[in-house]
Amino acid sequence: MSCAACDSKCVNIIEQFPDKTAELEAYMDPLSIGLDREVNRGLLIQSLHKAQGVFGYLPEEVQLFVAKKLGLHLSEVYGVVSFYSFFTIKPLGEYQINVCTGTACFVRGAGKVLDEFKRYLSVEEGETTPDGKFSLGGLRCGGACSLAPVVMVNGRVYGDVTPKKVADILSECN
Repeated sequence: MSCAACDSKCVNIIEQFPDKTAELEAYMDPLSIGLDREVNRGLLIQSLHKAQGVFGYLPEEVQLFVAKKLGLHLSEVYGVVSFYSFFTIKPLGEYQINVCTGTACFVRGAGKVLDEFKRYLSVEEGETTPDGKFSLGGLRCGGACSLAPVVMVNGRVYGDVTPKKVADILSECN
């Protein structure tokens, strides 16, 4: 199979991880999948959440698997995956770092914090380090405005973050 993302021969993730594929299939088999495409579309988001939980991301092969199970077109599945920011088509790092760039955080220096993470990790926002250890992203609001600026690492919240604290946060990830 040719991979659209890298224009080279890739190992099909569905074939590479039969245990994960079986887990997703075991989840989807008892769903009320039928001939009614509208009903099947109603099962799409929950199926994609499960698929991303199992595989870690939603490459084209996984999207196609879900589409076939639900009797939908790949374009319908991709439309949902590309619309919702929760879904990702790229593998994420072991440590997912998200800097809140909401108003309160931005006003209190989140831009400088984000720049410092970029400098330390040598990646841009939305990228993963080549070793697969860190992914760097931004949040519109972390819901902790009183702690601004906020950084979340795998769900752990760091408050009152300054550029000087970035190295310490990263050292906790080792």
